[in-house]
Amino acid sequence: MNIQRGFRDKIEKYADPDREITVEMKVDGGDIYDFCCFGVDAEGKLSDDRYMVFYNQTRSPEEEIAYSPAGTGACFVCRLNRLPAAISKLVFTVSIDGNGTMGNIVSHILTIRQDGQTVAEMCLTGNDFQAEKAIIAIEIYRKDVWRFAAVAGGFNGGLGDLLRYYGGEEISPQEQPSGPAQPEPEPQPEPVKVSLEKRLERSAPQLVSLAKPLETELKKRNLMNCTARVALVLDISGSMCVRYGDGTVQEIVNKTLPLAVQFDDDGELDFWYYGSRPKRMPSVNMSNYGEAVPRNWSGLMNSLGGGNNEPLVMQEVLAEYRKSRLPVYVLFITDGGVGSERKIKKILTEASHEPVFWQFVGVGGSGYGVLERLDNMDGRYVDNADFFALDDFRSVRSSELYSRLLDEFPQWLADIKRKGMI
Repeated sequence: MNIQRGFRDKIEKYADPDREITVEMKVDGGDIYDFCCFGVDAEGKLSDDRYMVFYNQTRSPEEEIAYSPAGTGACFVCRLNRLPAAISKLVFTVSIDGNGTMGNIVSHILTIRQDGQTVAEMCLTGNDFQAEKAIIAIEIYRKDVWRFAAVAGGFNGGLGDLLRYYGGEEISPQEQPSGPAQPEPEPQPEPVKVSLEKRLERSAPQLVSLAKPLETELKKRNLMNCTARVALVLDISGSMCVRYGDGTVQEIVNKTLPLAVQFDDDGELDFWYYGSRPKRMPSVNMSNYGEAVPRNWSGLMNSLGGGNNEPLVMQEVLAEYRKSRLPVYVLFITDGGVGSERKIKKILTEASHEPVFWQFVGVGGSGYGVLERLDNMDGRYVDNADFFALDDFRSVRSSELYSRLLDEFPQWLADIKRKGMI
């Protein structure tokens, strides 16, 4: 299968993740190219440099990852089922040794194989890049199952910037135990994430207009480099029929996804529907967000009972993120009729000891009950929830929406860091 930049999927659809998988990277160009695979932890950091595998360290500790040169590139044989639990992601990179940039290459081909058969391939040219001197070609990561993401983006500052982004550093030639001599690295600027606008432009151009208003609000709150998981919980009770029919719910998905792309290390939005019963849905990303609201939404509504049982879905969400090593931002959408005050208070009090922030939003309804009294709820370890209501989600300006969605999250984030919860 030919894959494009921004593509994400489960590995099991293409290969058996419990057996050896080979990732081959080749670059055709006029410079010297270095290829590397390194394993990072759940916080996205290179916390164990034994899992940085390249020409000068060709094996990880138990040979879970093995490097070998291959013509104008390199091969990495990966045994995902042998990786320790501390390694959550494998990052496959290309960097340039010299003054060239990826914009000058003829081609970059990345191939995933199993049993000698090609199962997926990504083909890029210099037109796909600009002044990058180091790129992340692809990532293989755990998220309930093993998945992969075609990133194909990177850093103008080269390998040094890329490594610092993941918490590592580039060693000087004097520190290297063996291997070809390397030029002394030049001072590099601090790394930054590939801009949200560029990522949306490449993979979800219909949403690109949301990037600037969101980035403006993130910068105001010093959240541009925040890493967090993002979840969306959507009411699909019978009273929501009009909002599913008029496109409001799809608009909610559209405007939430950029938050996940910016915050989440894999750019995916965890997703639940709830009625009388909850249902965990496939994660939403830039490739499938337009299908998040099924055409037969009324069938899904009927299958989930037509009522609105907030405590049941809240308990399921809390169970998913209990003891998370990353902060979690949960956007919870309802049109009201909220009861079960004691149960909701109990769950939020329990959840205040976990790194989970609950942003409740009412959409054109009434009877929000305990959600309207969150500011007066005592007994919590930290203030972990906020609520506001909108008459029409579709008509609110994006800048105002993101301002309100991010109003209390920064203070909660500072509180849980101060208390050592993450």
